[in-house]
Amino acid sequence: MKKIIKNGTIVTASDTFQADILIEEGKIALIGRNLQDTGAEIINAAGLYVFPGGIDPHTHLDMPFGGTVTKDDFESGTIAAAFGGTTTIIDFCLTSKGRPLQESIDEWHQKSKDKAAIDYSFHLMIGEINDKVLAELPKVIDSEGITSFKVFMAYKNVFQADDETLFKTLVAARDLGALVMVHAENGDVIDYLTKKALEEGHTEPIYHALTRPPELEGEATGRAAELTGLAGSQLYVVHVSCAEAAEKIAAARSRGIDVWGETCPQYLVLDQTSLEKPEFEGAKYVWSPPLREKWNQDTLWNALKSGQLQTIGSDQCSFDFKGQKDLGREDFTKIPNGGPTIEDRFSILFSEGAAKGRITLNQFVDITSTRAAKLFGLYPQKGTIAVGSDADIVLFDPEKERTISAGTHHLAVDYSAFEGLSVKGEPVTVLVRGEYVIKDRQFTGKAGSGQYLKRAKYFKHKTHNNVIPAY
Repeated sequence: MKKIIKNGTIVTASDTFQADILIEEGKIALIGRNLQDTGAEIINAAGLYVFPGGIDPHTHLDMPFGGTVTKDDFESGTIAAAFGGTTTIIDFCLTSKGRPLQESIDEWHQKSKDKAAIDYSFHLMIGEINDKVLAELPKVIDSEGITSFKVFMAYKNVFQADDETLFKTLVAARDLGALVMVHAENGDVIDYLTKKALEEGHTEPIYHALTRPPELEGEATGRAAELTGLAGSQLYVVHVSCAEAAEKIAAARSRGIDVWGETCPQYLVLDQTSLEKPEFEGAKYVWSPPLREKWNQDTLWNALKSGQLQTIGSDQCSFDFKGQKDLGREDFTKIPNGGPTIEDRFSILFSEGAAKGRITLNQFVDITSTRAAKLFGLYPQKGTIAVGSDADIVLFDPEKERTISAGTHHLAVDYSAFEGLSVKGEPVTVLVRGEYVIKDRQFTGKAGSGQYLKRAKYFKHKTHNNVIPAY
């Protein structure tokens, strides 16, 4: 059925205005004043913002890690994402050395099949570069539409790749039109520091943070940026948590190196003291990079405001406190890394950012949706409200106040990383390709209705602010 959204305030990355939206066959067919269509359902958005659906460029659903598997899969994770205003996710497909890349991709297709309630795509981990891998990459891009590759600089003996692998991946991505993503921490030094801490009898969760100091994130970020410049390639630094890393990104960008940075809601509102909570409660906040000293939050907000950080990903990677996180009760290195964040990404950035004047409304849209669409080959199909774009739309009540709690979230995991945090602003209704997924704060979608998205190649323009993937 056709739909017309009336009386709302449309907000895009560049404009804020009042108009109606006609939705037809899953697309935005028309934007204008006083639109009429006798066969259309009328959606009254009076008092609401009309945002493009959120794009979460960083999730880990149904992912194995540390001898267990994340609690939330593509069904519970995407339903929670929809409640939070996210209509597209890009999940990370893990690979293994010696295994064909296509086998790993097929595994992730199987994980998501008939489960995702919103649209989705994949990034692909690169753990080794050899002739076989290089021969597979063009097919990965052309057939699967996977145009972003992730290299880990941390998790020694698990995921970590060496600098040669990173550099060769950067060169290949430059030639193939892909965007390289890095988890930037110095894994070799972290490995030394964690072993030393355990030898000295330090097993508590706080030592997860103390053995991964911000200097090691800054060093790895700077190293990756320098290699990107040398390769003439492009880089996206995931989950930036501290001033040291943000400053390295800003410095590289000032020299014309094509580097982009993502932060996460947890680094904007939580700090290192959470890991010091008694009764092993600190384990709930163990993820990598770790939470930092509180003063880093101002640096990250300022970097979002100035454009030196451009996106916000959830880094959703949930493990139950009881039965999973407590695997590391006697050894902090055995605590599964990750937290439940996908549902609150959108609201936290609005409440703590736009509502408090740290960023503008238009920046909010750019950070939560538009910039990720451009960087990852989804624009203008996704990430904006424009004629011809998918009707991925969030009707958002900016005045609604609520308190985040595991008692009311829609994830399968047994705790909330943001328990007790009061936020202002909440998605009311969420549409994906013109169909209701959330209607009046109730789930009306269907597991399996989400579509897999093949993405366009990364395309460089002359300036950072004009990088728009080609279609």
